[in-house]
Amino acid sequence: MKKYIYTMMLILMGITLAQAQRMLPKQKGLEVNTGILSADRIGDDYYINIGMTVNGKNGNYQLWALEYTQQFHNYKELSIPVETYTAEGGYSFFLLGDARKNITLNAAITGVFGYESINRGEAMLYDGAKILNEDHFIYGAGGRLSFEMYLSDRFVLLLQGRTKVFWGTDLQQFRPSAGVGLRFNF
Repeated sequence: MKKYIYTMMLILMGITLAQAQRMLPKQKGLEVNTGILSADRIGDDYYINIGMTVNGKNGNYQLWALEYTQQFHNYKELSIPVETYTAEGGYSFFLLGDARKNITLNAAITGVFGYESINRGEAMLYDGAKILNEDHFIYGAGGRLSFEMYLSDRFVLLLQGRTKVFWGTDLQQFRPSAGVGLRFNF
């Protein structure tokens, strides 16, 4: 009888301790994010981002991403599109989380560069007005605060608040956004 009790205890201990390790150093992940740029134009002003992460020690990770952003500015009854194509790279720092890293809070700092297109390069509007702002290469810095929750050992749900500051632009320098994403860890 003791043999069966000890066997059951070992099996139960094995089940409760058999959790996969998370945030292993050098583990790579692929993430896709999308979100909004302004609360008054939900659906029109958005971003989509695809990125790669490489885990470091203590829950920190490197972040490399490509992003497409679309915004509209109103002129009379016309909406003028502003499209931004950017690449960013940076580092995310672990701030808070539980012991098994099921739920974490990270803060990232990134460098950003890219290209900004206003009205797809067309300066003249239908009524003869001319857009004085021009297409530019842009550069800047970004920051993000992300709440990360493991759905399984491979899938991570991301909730993010982000901001970017651009130089070399004729438009807004400060661009906040909020979004949601999903990461797959290899």
